[in-house]
Amino acid sequence: MLSVRRADGLLIAIIVLLGLNLRPILAAIGPLLDEIQQATGLGNAGAGLLTTLPVFAMGLCALAGARLQGTLGERRGVCLGVGVVAAACALRGVLESGTGLVFTAALGGLGIALVQALLPSFIKRRFPHRIGLLMGLYTTAIMGGAALAASSASPLAAWFGWSPLLALWAVPAFIAALLWWWSAGSQPEEEARTGARLPLRSPRAWLLMVFFGIGTGAYTLVLAWLPPFFTALGWSAADSGLLLGGLTLTEVLAGLLVSAFVGAFPDRRIPLLGVLSMLLTGLACLMLAPESLAIPAMLLLGLGIGALFPLSLIVTMDHVGDPNSAGALMGFVQGGGYIIASGMPLLAGLIRERTADLTQAWGVMAIGVVVLLAMALRLSPDIRLEMASEEPLMNTGRG
Repeated sequence: MLSVRRADGLLIAIIVLLGLNLRPILAAIGPLLDEIQQATGLGNAGAGLLTTLPVFAMGLCALAGARLQGTLGERRGVCLGVGVVAAACALRGVLESGTGLVFTAALGGLGIALVQALLPSFIKRRFPHRIGLLMGLYTTAIMGGAALAASSASPLAAWFGWSPLLALWAVPAFIAALLWWWSAGSQPEEEARTGARLPLRSPRAWLLMVFFGIGTGAYTLVLAWLPPFFTALGWSAADSGLLLGGLTLTEVLAGLLVSAFVGAFPDRRIPLLGVLSMLLTGLACLMLAPESLAIPAMLLLGLGIGALFPLSLIVTMDHVGDPNSAGALMGFVQGGGYIIASGMPLLAGLIRERTADLTQAWGVMAIGVVVLLAMALRLSPDIRLEMASEEPLMNTGRG
């Protein structure tokens, strides 16, 4: 029994390590954006693409999650995904042009999408009675990686230069790929899987997808443009990076709180309404008095975004009862949702080009949060989705 517990503990630790590597390729950009723009000549719209393209790629790849689950398998697919993330980071050490950064951003997004499409179904199958806890830890690790990357970007770039710093994140991603391949190889996999179709005809699935997309839009917007917003107000790159790092650390705290207490709320609408209210208040702080209310805004945005992300995924998982259906629904919700969310950084970049200010971008996001508050009222815990199945797909992911 002890060896089984140790094996489970090690596997959980590796899942956390995987999550830690899914955001540094995005989060390290914001605090260094002014320096990168000066070195590469990227405009504000092009800078927005550094976040928009990977998130869009994540969405496209996630839509194929159910098919990938049957053709690659969870073990190979996740290993390939985090390996692609490592390669994209490493290439940033040699591709220092604006075009190179945009290319590696899109490549990294594809790798992230593979992991995010396949790992939740593995968690649901391997830990069926701890799905809320494990999804909370996994999503918290994602935000923890963003916090580490954002807060360390400016100080480390002063030592190594911005391009070697971005490439440095290849090391932990490569280690995560090796450990996952070794650990997941000892886990039993089904001989065959029945692929569940994307729920294109389900209004409830579309509701979940739009809900996830708008909420994730707040995350991508803040990740890409919060540091440049404050550097334009006269803050240093290091201070603006620390502000984003503090915000993402608050997201980590929120994710841990979700993991600890989500089981006490079978009706997820209760915590959803609370965290959306905090998110809306944080955006109001940015619009009304960003300098004097920077710390309250950081805390409110961090708590709101940090809790909303895992809650959105947990609500999605609540709608299905088996791993294959979970993979299909999660792929649809994340795929379409990330495509929606990818528009926010680009829209903010276009707004900044026209107005030299991002206040209007925060206002657009605030309207989106009001829409989410109305949508959250419809997320009753009593509704389950029936997922249509395809022919059995042979699993080629055994190791």
